[in-house]
This record gives sequence, structure tokens and C-alpha cells, in this order.
Amino acid sequence: MVSPAKFFLILGLSVFVLLFTSVSSLTCTSQKFANNQLYSKCLDLPSLSSYLHWTYDSSNSSLSVVFLAPPAQRDGWISWAINPTGTGMAGSQALIAFKSNGVITVKTYNISSYTSIVQSKLSFDVWDMRAEESDGLIKIYAKVKVPEKAEKLNQVWQVGPSVTAGRPDKHEFQTENLNAKGTLSLNGGEQSFSTGEGDSRLKKKNIHGILNVVSWGILFPVGVIIARYVRTFQSADPAWFYLHISCQVSAYAIGVAGWGTGLKLGSESKGIQFTGHRNIGIALFSLATLQIFALLLRPRKDHKFRSYWNIYHHGVGYTILVLGILNVFKGFDILDPEKKWKSAYIIVIAALGVISLLLEAITWVVVLRRKSNKSTKPYGGYNNVDGRQQQT
Repeated sequence: MVSPAKFFLILGLSVFVLLFTSVSSLTCTSQKFANNQLYSKCLDLPSLSSYLHWTYDSSNSSLSVVFLAPPAQRDGWISWAINPTGTGMAGSQALIAFKSNGVITVKTYNISSYTSIVQSKLSFDVWDMRAEESDGLIKIYAKVKVPEKAEKLNQVWQVGPSVTAGRPDKHEFQTENLNAKGTLSLNGGEQSFSTGEGDSRLKKKNIHGILNVVSWGILFPVGVIIARYVRTFQSADPAWFYLHISCQVSAYAIGVAGWGTGLKLGSESKGIQFTGHRNIGIALFSLATLQIFALLLRPRKDHKFRSYWNIYHHGVGYTILVLGILNVFKGFDILDPEKKWKSAYIIVIAALGVISLLLEAITWVVVLRRKSNKSTKPYGGYNNVDGRQQQT
């Protein structure tokens, strides 16, 4: 009969062995491949629970690799890429594996920008490609030709949630996704990885987005509403004018800051272009600058050119209003924040729209009543009836 002391000792050792086995299975050194295929080096990549095994053959400048990662969702995809020209995903030459017709397959993609993922041959030779799935991991096997006497390669890896019509869908833009890149040392030197650069860039993008939502997306529409509707009430003159100017100048100042952060992000993102968003931003900045200068050239109310100035000022203002809101939604599509932020902005714009409709109705009532009062106002101190009575 086993004594209690021996029982607990055996139980403790068993638990220790199980824990050790579980932990060791999470490292690349414990991973095995079919046909006992071996690779000279391996890495536990620092993000997305990914691993890389490789053997570099300097005699023919070839690299044999196995990349392993769990897809973001069950029917998702994984990717490992080499970027010959930069350190990010844009410009990389990628191997992407996913399930097609129930079979795991691997295909090659030229990722010229974040908005352009084209299936094509890579800029270097690649052969012996295949993919398999086991234990929740997808494995990509391949051999690639690397530049002669190369010592390091820029590598990028990624996982995505789904595939639509044979095309990988957009991945998440969380810190782990943005930091999934680094330098692969072929000859066993020190490996380097991204350490917070993606998080820093995400903060800059968030600042850029917040500034532009507040300026073009909220303050500028509020300023337009004040100018169009509040000025109707005689008691609000000249307060409405100063409120309007305050909103628009503040919107312009914040918008310039947002435009500047956008330029900075663009200069740091070689190969990444959001042409429509950028062009609308340039147009907004240019038109808003014209509006600011228009304040300095505003004719007096009785000046003969005042009506032309009003047409110009209103036309440019409404153009900025439409372009600003449109570009905010384009920015949401690019930044892809949590749905609650886009929903919150939609609620704000809808509320401003409802307020505008109510004020439009009230304004028409005020204007029509004012015209009616003017038409019945006594002429020369007498109306027709009173005039006849006074003359008799």
C-alpha cells in the first residue's frame, strides 16, 4: 500500500511533468515535423503566437522555412513575408495560407500597399510551397531564394479572421498585429523585432483622427448651423456672428493640426497611400484657408460686391461641410476603430441634422411672420382704413 507521503510526492511530480510538458510545447524547440524534417534554427516570434523554423544554405543562397501560427478565427489565414525594400507589410512579398474548398493551400501575394493585395509571382524565386493544419496551427513550408551574401532579411508575419471569394480579408490593427515584424538574422546573429513602433503609430493615427473629427466633423457643422439659423433672430445679433467666427476659427486651427499629423504619418509610411482621403484633406485645408482670408476681405453690408461675396462664402462653406463629413467617414474606414466610435459620431451628426431641420422650420416661420408684419405695417403712420377715417 502506498503511503500518503509517497502518494502526494508522485502526484506532485506528475503535475510538474504535465506543467513542464505544457510549457515546453509552447516553444519552437519542442515542435516536430513530418518525416522528421529538421531545421537548423527556430524562433518563438514575439507576437500572434507564431513560430519560425529555418535553415540557410549559403552555397546557393536559399532559405528553407516553416512558419506556424493560429489563424485569428477558425476559417482565417496566416501569412509570412519578406520585405526587400522596407520594414512593414507594404512592399512585402508574402506567402499566405488559408482553407480553400476544404483544403489548406498556400499562395503568393505582392503587397504593394495596405489597400492593394494582389496574387502574383514574387520578386524572388520560391518553390516547394505547401501548407498543412494541425492542433489549431497552420504551417507554411517553403524554400526561397535570397540575395547572395545576405546576412539579414526584413520579415513580416500576420494572421487574419476570414477569406472571402478566395481573397484574404483585412486583419486587425491591434498592437500585436502592428508589431508583427522584425529582422531575421540568417547566420545565427541577434534577432530584432518591433518594440512598440506599431503602438506609437497607432497613437499618432488616433490623434490625427480625433483632431479631424472634432474640427471638420463637429465644430465646422456647428458653426454653419449658427450662421444659417441663429442669425435669423434679431435679438441674437451680433452674438451669432462672434459665435460663428469662434467655431470656424477653432475648427480651422484644430483642422490644421490634424492635417499636419496626417502629413507626418504619410511621410513615415512609405508605400502606403490613401489617395482619396489625402486629396480630400488637401482640398479641405485649401478651401478653409480661403475662408479665413475671406474674413479679412469681407465688404460692408451696403457695398455693391457684398452679394457676390455672400455667394462665394456660402458656397465654399457648404463645400467644406460636405467634404469634411465625407472625409471623417473615410478616416473611420482606414483607421478601423471599435464600432462604438463610428456609431457615436453617426449619432452626433444625426442629432445635428435633426436640430437643423427643426431650426429650418422655425426659421421659415419667423421669416414669413416678419414679412407678413411688414406687409400690414402702416404706411406713413396710417393704414388705408385709418387714413380714410382721419380724412373724413
